[in-house]
Amino acid sequence: MPFLRPAIGQVFPGRAAHHRSMVEIRIAGGTVSVEVMGWHKLWALRGRVEVPVRHITAVRADPDVSIGWGRGVRLPGTHVPGRIKAGTYYEGGRKVFWDVTRPARAIVVDLSDDRYDRLVVEVEDPAAAVTRLQDAVRRAVP
Repeated sequence: MPFLRPAIGQVFPGRAAHHRSMVEIRIAGGTVSVEVMGWHKLWALRGRVEVPVRHITAVRADPDVSIGWGRGVRLPGTHVPGRIKAGTYYEGGRKVFWDVTRPARAIVVDLSDDRYDRLVVEVEDPAAAVTRLQDAVRRAVP
């Protein structure tokens, strides 16, 4: 199913080809915005997830996340085992937002007191994203 993995630079002609990640993470004013890019907005049925920095309890890179045959209920989203997992899922009593096609680039953000319990997203540079988020959490702690 090659149509499920278009080159990001080809998705929207005229857009910069540097959008290789599925999401971009922005941190401003105590809020983390996870911007879903390109066709993944359609597959995840969401364009942005925003969470207060103070709701982040842990951040880690996790290249071992599984997008294969998963447990949980998809509401709403897209799942093609081994290819893509995007959207909102209920897994083990937790509400999780996913947007991953390449697990090697996945990060996991654990949350408390938020609409989601966890975000599992693919970024261009997992180590840099984890460092930025951890630094923001440290700065937010009084």
